[in-house]
Amino acid sequence: MEKKESWKICKRCKETYDPSSNTSSSCRFHPSFFVCRRHDDQKRYYELGPNDPPYAAKFYDCCGAEDPEASGCTTNFHVSYDDD
Repeated sequence: MEKKESWKICKRCKETYDPSSNTSSSCRFHPSFFVCRRHDDQKRYYELGPNDPPYAAKFYDCCGAEDPEASGCTTNFHVSYDDD
């Protein structure tokens, strides 16, 4: 195992990782933003806060998860801030 000095921080999930053990399932993240707006699917219901307008919904645009701390819906390789 490499020394921790060579480890990197993933810009997707913010985890520290060892580049030598980076695989296509190492990083779990949401490829889209957490948004607050009406969802295109009118069949879904969202829990609104007391100060939210009646049309507002808060969710990840990629998967519809309503919890901002929800585990990512996509896996891929970690991407370092050093990578271009």
